[in-house]
Amino acid sequence: MNSHVDDSSDTEKQIAQEDINVDAELEAACGLPKDDNPKDFRVHVQFTALCWCMFLAGWNDGTTGPLLPRIQEVYDVNYTIVSLLFVLACVGFLSGAFINIPLTEKLGFGKMIVLGSMFQVVAYALQSAALPFPAFLIAYTINGVGMAFQDAQANGYVACFQKDPETKMGILHATYGVGALCSPLVATQFAYFPRWSFHYLTSLGVALTNTILLWAVFRLKSQDECLAEIGHPPGEKGNNEHSSFRQILTLKTVHLLAFFILVYVGVEVTIGGWIVTYVIKLRNGGEFSGYISSGFFGGLTLGRVALLWVNKKVGERRVLFVYSFIAIGLELVVWLVPSLIGGGVTISLVGVVLGPMYPIVMNHSSRILPPWLLTGSIGWIAGFGQAGSALFPFISGALANSVGVSSLQPLLVAMMGFMIVLWALVPNSRLQR
Repeated sequence: MNSHVDDSSDTEKQIAQEDINVDAELEAACGLPKDDNPKDFRVHVQFTALCWCMFLAGWNDGTTGPLLPRIQEVYDVNYTIVSLLFVLACVGFLSGAFINIPLTEKLGFGKMIVLGSMFQVVAYALQSAALPFPAFLIAYTINGVGMAFQDAQANGYVACFQKDPETKMGILHATYGVGALCSPLVATQFAYFPRWSFHYLTSLGVALTNTILLWAVFRLKSQDECLAEIGHPPGEKGNNEHSSFRQILTLKTVHLLAFFILVYVGVEVTIGGWIVTYVIKLRNGGEFSGYISSGFFGGLTLGRVALLWVNKKVGERRVLFVYSFIAIGLELVVWLVPSLIGGGVTISLVGVVLGPMYPIVMNHSSRILPPWLLTGSIGWIAGFGQAGSALFPFISGALANSVGVSSLQPLLVAMMGFMIVLWALVPNSRLQR
């Protein structure tokens, strides 16, 4: 009987070895390296889908600036009233960030990210019709909820990657910059067309492809199921008796990071949204001033990729202070030197040094927050922070209406200084709870 068992075992080993040999022959025939496997390909597919999702987020944030003067003209509203666009978007972002945590526990990653993309499809369909101003505002709220869902899910998912998550996070947010770079190039043209709102049909097309891609890649599955497809183990589970929602909201570090991102995104979108109006009013810019917004977001994209080696060499925590001080210096140049071309170039350089900050914060979050709360925490940080893209542009508009658009630069400098203070308060290592 023992002889029979040994023979059977030898046969199984022989069959297994033959399978390995066949796989090796297939790899050689296809010209693939020996360590390639379908899971590696699946990682690239998932990451590409999330990058397209972030491209749409950038496209959305880069749209408003070039269209803002035309929206004011069409609806006959002042700076304060047109800034209600940002307020309603802020309501959407905050609502989305708040309900994302409990809703993700019920629906899961795949359903939430697709749901967020569908919200954007609805919003762009409404905006493209150039509805009366109140309905146009509501569309911004719907869009804000959708962006908050997707931003939270995409950042949380990439933070769970085991292989080189820092580089992937940088690339993910570089695609945001690409979207924000491309959008003003298109929006600037539509701003002078009779059917200016048809720009949102372009946005609708991008949003539809985003929905289809997210559904096809993630198939409405949970995060653990999607990670299992690429060979990652399920996330670590905590043993706290309280819900994840309660645990996250009681973490001081989460709120410090969330407020930092709130101010950072506010700076980013305020520059992209109001710099066109600033240049037209105070630097005698012409109808092509919208391209300065593209230059800023182009710099943002470049910084997120080109400065990756600097981040690693200096250290992500230290280098963020360096970037902040450089950004303040450059912003002072834009403020104090009355040059159209010089200001445009300097704004692009501001984008370069601001670019790496967002992915640095997300990477730092993964190092200092409890692993079992990481996805939910990053979701809250990203979603809450996205409200900055609405809150601070509204403040800028309100100030512009009362004291003039020249208030933009001192406001930006003050916000950048506040970012330094907030970053200094963020701990450098994981706190034991």
